[in-house]
Amino acid sequence: MTITIDPKLLQQRIAQLPAWPRVAAQALAALRDDATGAGECARCVGHDQALTARVLRLANSAFYGLPGRVASVTGAIQLLGRRTLGAALMAATANVQFNAIRCDGFDFDGFWRHSIGTAIAAESIARIRMLDDETAFTAGLLHDIGRLALAAHFPDEAAAVLSQARGSDLPWLEAERGTLATDHATIGATIAAHWRFPALVQTAIANHHKPLGTNGAVGMDDAIHIADAMVHALDLSGDSSEAVPDVDPLAWRRLGLNADQALALLQRTEQGVEVLCRALAH
Repeated sequence: MTITIDPKLLQQRIAQLPAWPRVAAQALAALRDDATGAGECARCVGHDQALTARVLRLANSAFYGLPGRVASVTGAIQLLGRRTLGAALMAATANVQFNAIRCDGFDFDGFWRHSIGTAIAAESIARIRMLDDETAFTAGLLHDIGRLALAAHFPDEAAAVLSQARGSDLPWLEAERGTLATDHATIGATIAAHWRFPALVQTAIANHHKPLGTNGAVGMDDAIHIADAMVHALDLSGDSSEAVPDVDPLAWRRLGLNADQALALLQRTEQGVEVLCRALAH
């Protein structure tokens, strides 16, 4: 059964999404600007007390080897680096944008565990293949943001997709297209455009289930596609009906990971998700 979502209504709902918060945008801009000193970056982050607490929990975690020794945001910046701190800020901000979802069967915490895992895996892949790791983390974190939009603004339709996917053991994308005649990748790319993320992030989100490749060379689409499949295989969301999406053989070939690299990537992703989720928890 197909449940049609009015495209005009969908566009209207996306346009009505809150803008990316100004304080978060300023802090991200400062962290990405090498000319901005650590003190100024710390001041920007410090405008948000909840974010400051999460950043300090992350810096003091066993994952970074200095439990209890980082007492300031400046110290956290020096330990974590600007990109990791920016990633934590982005995850916390996106979390807040959709924290009031009421959709039958939608696991909000499981969704974010998968998203964070994909971001970590994509970042690691990008470093191995000399791609922009910051862009990879951003695209990985937001690759399924369209699913959140559906759950928030079309909860009945999203619940129907959940039921179809679980009842028929289908991947989300296939269930969406069969039930709604649209999909979360298309919707997610539109949201990324609304939030004014770079075109490369928008394209990677749009194509993360069917990477296009770049003249035969490995591209950002490939990194997000493979990261997504790996994290589904790890079942970090804790979903008993988890379905691993098909891996595009050309994307896997372009990526060219060997067995040792793939194993190390899986291990670091699993460990990193536990750390980041604890650090970003309310």
